[in-house]
Amino acid sequence: MIGEDAVITGEISLKGGAIISGKVMGNVKTSGTVRVTRTGTIEGDIEAGEATVGGTVHGNVQAGKVVLRGDSKVHGDIVYKQLVIEEGASFEGRCDIDTNQPLPESEKLQIDGPVAQEEPELPTEEAPS
Repeated sequence: MIGEDAVITGEISLKGGAIISGKVMGNVKTSGTVRVTRTGTIEGDIEAGEATVGGTVHGNVQAGKVVLRGDSKVHGDIVYKQLVIEEGASFEGRCDIDTNQPLPESEKLQIDGPVAQEEPELPTEEAPS
């Protein structure tokens, strides 16, 4: 957790999650979750399993799931598998779906009910002679 009064210069690299309420001047990389609170600012890229932005990011965001909260401001590109942008969020950049890795089984499209099958061919009637 990085408090509101904290200013960190340099890259942050970790395996778990991070909650950023202060300012980070550098990239943030984790296989876990990064949460940027309303008071948080990142001047760098985010690479994470999941990223929730409520504050400001000046850099690119790459994560399996990206959530931009209503007060968020992102100035950079977003690469995602799942993207949620709430009303009021500000986003300036490009967004692309990450096709480099397959979706985990839990995120694959699930179809409820029977799967449609091809209809059998009906015998054709011959005209009487």
